[in-house]
Amino acid sequence: MINKPHVDWFSLAPTLSLLATAGLLLMVAVFTQRTTRKAIAASVAFTGFVTALVLAVVVDVDSPRAATQVHDAMFRDRWAALAQILIAGSGAVTVLLSFGERWRDEHVAEVYALLTAAAAGMIFFVQASNLLTLFLGLEWFSIALYVLSAIDIDLIGSLEAGLKYLIVGSVGSATLLFGSALVYGETGTLSFDKIAAFGHGGDAMLVVGLAMVIVGLAFKSSAAPFHMWTPDAYQGAPTPVTAFMSSATKIAALVVTYRVLVTAFPSDEHLWTYAIAVIAIISLAWGNIAALLQRNVKRILAYSSVSHAGFMLIAVAAANALGARALMYYLVPYAAMSIGAFAIVAARERELGVPVTLDNLAGLGWERPFLGVSMWVFMLGFLGFPLTGGFIGKFYVFAAAYRHGFWWLIVAGVIATMISAYYYLGIVRAMYFRDATELQLTPAPAGGSPPRDVLLSAGVLVCLAVTVGSFFAVQPLIDVARSAADALPL
Repeated sequence: MINKPHVDWFSLAPTLSLLATAGLLLMVAVFTQRTTRKAIAASVAFTGFVTALVLAVVVDVDSPRAATQVHDAMFRDRWAALAQILIAGSGAVTVLLSFGERWRDEHVAEVYALLTAAAAGMIFFVQASNLLTLFLGLEWFSIALYVLSAIDIDLIGSLEAGLKYLIVGSVGSATLLFGSALVYGETGTLSFDKIAAFGHGGDAMLVVGLAMVIVGLAFKSSAAPFHMWTPDAYQGAPTPVTAFMSSATKIAALVVTYRVLVTAFPSDEHLWTYAIAVIAIISLAWGNIAALLQRNVKRILAYSSVSHAGFMLIAVAAANALGARALMYYLVPYAAMSIGAFAIVAARERELGVPVTLDNLAGLGWERPFLGVSMWVFMLGFLGFPLTGGFIGKFYVFAAAYRHGFWWLIVAGVIATMISAYYYLGIVRAMYFRDATELQLTPAPAGGSPPRDVLLSAGVLVCLAVTVGSFFAVQPLIDVARSAADALPL
């Protein structure tokens, strides 16, 4: 008789649903007419993301309180399930804002196929319980994102963005792979819990391997000084792709970083907590100072992403249950604010047909009041103002750092927040207090009001609701984050 291993298909359901969607979209690319291809592809992709989200919610509810492993390859727990919910939700909103993009008709179905394939890789990635599964998931979604960044050959800078992302991302992946090899060479295992049970206590080869694993994951989370791909890739990629990368990639990378460190390397906590704290401070300083010098709005948001990676790494450096809850909570409003801000940039790009800068952003607040109000809410959320989830997120992160005794991280975070006020409020000022005709720049589109994009506006509305709602629905979100954090050995 052939012994067939038991496969937990239910825990793989969100990943498999998106893989099936990607395959169906490739069939749409071949068998549908060009006139209807875009609408059909977008509908199939949106349905696939919603299905994955629902399945992830079911897995979350059905998962035990403690993490369980499936074939020593992946975890089935609420930590991974909550991350999957956020990734699938980010993908669904990205489909809404991407429908109005001027994709080439012959490539539009492939765009959505790559988008769903990338999300499937991320959902698989956050479940990893050993270094091999982790690397496979990383490469899975990275390759899809490399192609997505360069897929719009008519967009200036798109090919350059894809090439830079490919080269720098490959360096990050190689660093992670070599670090994993060093860890395996020292411990003889790839499983996170078995690495922890090895009881190494600071062996030189293992410490070097740990450092390389941290660097490889830092590339994906856009943490400085490993962020060099981020501004060019964010600026050159199609804006819907940038929106997805800024949210979903950061969710996946940071969730996995936290799990790997606390699960596989608890004996070296005294080393990696300080390493992560240093990376957090560099990210806060580099991201905010560099953003002050930018005029292109996508580059400003790219450096903002680097800065927020620093804030979230403060929660990782805290290495306690409060830090895990803070990270999960922070990711909810951050993903909404990031996608919403890039959606508004996409709307302005479609109106003007040129890259969005602080100069040609002038007048947007008066021309499109809903998008203008949404943008300043997102900017205030990034800044950490009350009535947005960004305020609770930063407060929660600082509380975790204080409990660990890292008061100097709180000081760095407060200083970084004060610096960021200049460019976040500068975007608001550009929308409301600068007149395009006065600056003798490209005027608003002729014919009165700019064209409306109903799906994009719906996506922005969802992001706005999450950004503000996460401030008022704090306790339910904290309860969900606590349930997820309980799966970690903290």
